Amino acid sequence: MFKTMRGRIIAIVLVCLAAGYQLWSNGIKLGLDLQGGIHLVLEVEDPDNTLTVEARADAIDQAETVVRNRIDQYGVEEPLIQQSGGDRLIVELAGIDDEGRARDLIQQSAFLEFKLVRPVSEIEGQLSRIDRAIVNEFGQDSLAALGRAVEASEAGQSQQDLENILFGAGADTASEADSAAVADSLAAADSAAGAEQEEAGEEAADQDAPNLSPFGSLLLRDDSPTAGPVPGSFLVEEADYEIARLFLENPRVQNALPRGITLAWADELVGAGANAYRRLYVLSEDNFITGEYLEDAQATRDPQMNEPLVNFQWNRAGGRVFGRVTGANVGNSIAIILDGRVMSAPTVQSRISTSGQIEMGPGTPMEQAADLALVLRAGALPAPLVIMEERTVGPSLGQDSIDQGRLAGIVGLMLVLGIMIVYYRMAGVLAVGALAIYVLLVLGGLAGLNATLTLPGIAGLILSIGMAVDANVLIFERIREELLAGRATRTAVEEGFGNAFSAILDANITTLITALILFQFGTGPVQGFAVTLSIGIVASFFSALYVTRTFFLIYLSGKKASDPISI
Repeated sequence: MFKTMRGRIIAIVLVCLAAGYQLWSNGIKLGLDLQGGIHLVLEVEDPDNTLTVEARADAIDQAETVVRNRIDQYGVEEPLIQQSGGDRLIVELAGIDDEGRARDLIQQSAFLEFKLVRPVSEIEGQLSRIDRAIVNEFGQDSLAALGRAVEASEAGQSQQDLENILFGAGADTASEADSAAVADSLAAADSAAGAEQEEAGEEAADQDAPNLSPFGSLLLRDDSPTAGPVPGSFLVEEADYEIARLFLENPRVQNALPRGITLAWADELVGAGANAYRRLYVLSEDNFITGEYLEDAQATRDPQMNEPLVNFQWNRAGGRVFGRVTGANVGNSIAIILDGRVMSAPTVQSRISTSGQIEMGPGTPMEQAADLALVLRAGALPAPLVIMEERTVGPSLGQDSIDQGRLAGIVGLMLVLGIMIVYYRMAGVLAVGALAIYVLLVLGGLAGLNATLTLPGIAGLILSIGMAVDANVLIFERIREELLAGRATRTAVEEGFGNAFSAILDANITTLITALILFQFGTGPVQGFAVTLSIGIVASFFSALYVTRTFFLIYLSGKKASDPISI
């Protein structure tokens, strides 16, 4: 089909339409040096200053690799990612539409782990010990001020008082300030009762503590009619979440947990409004596998529920571990934990060795699932990163330099086109037409790959334009040689294109190999140059040997075999 005149024209039109659509729908993104972007200075989070200089430097080294992998998968954005001072990471991004999403992507730790869900009976017998630790840590009077000094036999009676103190009457959910309010209330009450508590002493507190249930009274068992049975979990009213979280984060309370047991909150709420609950899972303290064994992760949608999912694939070693554990726990639940939050806790139906999935929950944007899959593929950060400095930067060249560069490019291109037309006459006009299609293909290719155009990229574009012109020069000179040898016009054109093919192919392949090597081993601007050059080489090869030849065939179709051609 594509060898006939009609087929050739259809092929060119389809390719141009595809390139034009990509250019129209995606546009061309400009790099940091052309349009500006965001500048971030990141540092490893170490609030207690416990990391040594060596540990901090090692964490920054690992963070640089992880951040670079994430940004590379996020898109060809011409990033600048480099260390500064041995303990900071500088990231400059251009051509992004959502700066907040980029920040979240860089900072997200994404530590994925799997733990066995344990029966609630393994902790129910220790609730009195946990409550005693809370009373001894915070003091009875402090808890009473919060409505939490509750006798075990009367659990839940002071719920309304707690809501009034913490959140105000009629509040449905806690805000971000709730945790601070709880801490302030505890501190104030503890200070007021300090003298009295010192006189009473630890012995008196221990004597009364067994009758109090500040934490156990918050827990609803998994057979609650409100939420239905979920193995290995409790429910906590959303209004009580902040105080329950404050209790669990206390080191003394953590020490009171049974050996080998930990508690973890679910990511999603159960219910809504006044009937909203947080689920608290009873889990094994140690995980049996982490995300370091992941081979791939992709975002998709549940075909039945139409909710976002992240499917993940284990490598061989991870598959063996996962298969062994799931095979030994058929009928039990396994918690999928991301950054300390239980994303889901499915029941094992059969042995699974190769793959699994993370349910993102109803209402979650597909974009969030795609970002999670990207982060899981790129790897987890060795330590959380905090933004020390953030600013929006303008074009580094300045608008005057950009305008001058644009003018120089236009003048240079017009000179090249003018020389082609003057020297090769009608053949030069055909070459200029093919070159216009070539430019459209390159820009469409850049838009289709979501690449960012920077100064090095422009250099690659200009170089590939030169190669496209050079290919036409080779073809036209071969046609001239064939005409001087006495060949018929059509034969001379066919021989010209055929004999020039090998030289053009060799030049393009060697340059393409160089561009691919630069892309593989280069970073930032070097990759941008390689991407633009690679697209330009492919487009120039197509335009010189296919588009120009088609234009020549159209030009010759109106001539007799003996008529001369303008070349």
